Amino acid sequence: MKILNQNGTTLQIMAEDENGRFSIDDCERLSREINPALDVEDPIDREYHLEVSSPGIDRPLVRAADFARYQGHEAKIELKDLIEGRRRFRGTIEKSDENSVTIKLPDAPEGTDPSHEIPFDALAEAKLVMTDRLLEMAARDQELDETLDDPEIETVEYEEDEEMN
Repeated sequence: MKILNQNGTTLQIMAEDENGRFSIDDCERLSREINPALDVEDPIDREYHLEVSSPGIDRPLVRAADFARYQGHEAKIELKDLIEGRRRFRGTIEKSDENSVTIKLPDAPEGTDPSHEIPFDALAEAKLVMTDRLLEMAARDQELDETLDDPEIETVEYEEDEEMN
């Protein structure tokens, strides 16, 4: 959950199921379910827009399980404070546990350790980087997703040499 100063004020909620999926119908249902509670609790002291969405392919990484699931993928990490003279790290997620993530930097100066262990409590923000490898993984996951076999879902396929306008 995040409060953004865009389009006035926006309360952004990202959600997914236990398999990392969340359809448009799921977003609509969750929005309808939480709207009454938000109206009663009134958690924001000004008018706001509610935005419910799925995290998407280049998703934010917020839980230890997110880092573990995407081990081997590239991520951008921003810290609350400097660690080792840096606030931003971009590299491959090598490993993670319940307390920290280790990221390997491709641009580490020669003779220095490219791997940096970062405690989760030091993170301000972390996000996957869109790469071919990540897109290939998402395509494989989509092929295995039986919920996409719903006859109500329209699929448009193009031949490789056919132009899309």
